[in-house]
Amino acid sequence: MSVDLGELLVERQKLAEADLQRARRVREGTGEGLDTLLVKLGLVSERDLAEALAVHLNLPLVRPGDYPEIPATNGGVSPRFLKDSRVIPLFEDEQGLTVAMSNPTDEYVLTALQLATGKTITPRVGIPSELDLAFERLYGGGRSAMGQIVDAIGLADNLTDEEQIQHLKDLASEAPVIRLVNLMIARAVESRASDIHIEPFENRLKVRYRVDGVLREVESPPSRLSAAVISRIKIMAKLNIAERRLPQDGRIQLRAQGKEIDLRVSTVPTLWGESVVMRILDKASVVLDFEVLGFGPRTLKRFREVLELPNGILLVTGPTGSGKTTTLYTALQTLNTPERKILTVEDPVEYQLEGINQIQVKPQINLNFTNALRAIVRQDPDVIMIGEMRDLETASIAVQSALTGHLVLSTLHTNDAAGSITRLLDMGVEDYLLTSTISGILAQRLVRLLCTQCRQPHPALPELVEEMRLQRFSKAREIILYKPVGCEQCGGTGYRGRAAIMEFLVMSDPLRRMVLKHADATELQAEAQKEGMDTMYEDGLRKAVAGLTTIEEVLRVTTQQEQEA
Repeated sequence: MSVDLGELLVERQKLAEADLQRARRVREGTGEGLDTLLVKLGLVSERDLAEALAVHLNLPLVRPGDYPEIPATNGGVSPRFLKDSRVIPLFEDEQGLTVAMSNPTDEYVLTALQLATGKTITPRVGIPSELDLAFERLYGGGRSAMGQIVDAIGLADNLTDEEQIQHLKDLASEAPVIRLVNLMIARAVESRASDIHIEPFENRLKVRYRVDGVLREVESPPSRLSAAVISRIKIMAKLNIAERRLPQDGRIQLRAQGKEIDLRVSTVPTLWGESVVMRILDKASVVLDFEVLGFGPRTLKRFREVLELPNGILLVTGPTGSGKTTTLYTALQTLNTPERKILTVEDPVEYQLEGINQIQVKPQINLNFTNALRAIVRQDPDVIMIGEMRDLETASIAVQSALTGHLVLSTLHTNDAAGSITRLLDMGVEDYLLTSTISGILAQRLVRLLCTQCRQPHPALPELVEEMRLQRFSKAREIILYKPVGCEQCGGTGYRGRAAIMEFLVMSDPLRRMVLKHADATELQAEAQKEGMDTMYEDGLRKAVAGLTTIEEVLRVTTQQEQEA
């Protein structure tokens, strides 16, 4: 391209200077265009590249909804030329023909179009993958990019087990299958998915992405390719592709859409083959900021006060996938000063934090939570973070560490804050030790946030306001709630992103006395509320009244007991 896109991308902070220099060195050997190389190497996404080009050329960027339903020209230009040049005519008017192009600076293509149509050509910037999709829909019989790749894959029949494994290994290393798996991962990253589920059934292979906590089915390859796709993923994760009877865990590190992506891969044998789940850990998208996570001013003030204590145990509790680890990482980032030594024991280490010593649990060599904790107590730490309190032994070491002057952060799987105390008592931790060490317990769940581009306000029904007592969360005379609509920005769901709703129980003297009497969780919860704790349900309603989420989302993630409380 005639414009120096590399410098432009560096300026827009979409590309690192070192990566640009690497791409330029590779270009010298291959002769490929810099724009093509940057995308191929995974250094930038097609969208970032197109947006930078649109800004530089002062041209509009074409959105998916801008492409026509039927071809905008009646001949004159062959589909073959359009496909090879990555050009799609958008519409004709008195001024001429407006087209979407992946490279609007290509004078040869612009001149050829003008000669073929006899019209003035107005270019706009199109994203290559979206141009390809539009071309297949308009001129190629509607086959998707995945469909084109699938057509290029052949399978062999009547092979022995050993031959089949070798054939799968060969097939999984061939370009079409590699492109197919890369396309699935790239689409998941583009959709902001947290997990990719690949599930084989008798007559089909189902692929689903978990976006904002909710699974969404997407286009999937035919069932005949199940083994090839799963074998490719297992090769990438350095797993044994011959072993299909036992669960396996692995890890893939790659660059997609210009981001460093870490994939945690888990396979389990099912009736019709191996089911694969890939957890996507996108380091660039994690924001370690209390306000962004969903902390309200009052909860944050109390949480920071407990966090500043020199010793004690601070617990974060909630179901799997409720953002507990992110909250703990944010707390560690706050505590991370040159004066403090911080050690963590995790399974797995999800994100690497600068200046914090992180230990990965490895059960196969007997490096479990208990053994790691015993070792790190002798490392003279100020703050210890334990990935999860799974058993009495781990809990006991955490309690002993807190008693000997360390601040201990950890997670627990319980439904609410008060339930964590009864869970630890049930584990076998002595009540007097709990009252001496527990400083605070944060319980949280994640709710989807409304898309700010398309959310629609509506006055709340008086019956709803009265039943849920919504007036306590607003000074306005009329309560306005918002409902999801769906637009291009949010993928038609009406929601974009997630935040936590939370309750924070601070251990007070009345609560300590109740723990020593072995009061149940309901009584502890009632006392904490009396002392000023908002429940997760109340925090959720407050966020709904503020227009951040919906009442339906709050009801989806909170239990009946919490709602009644």
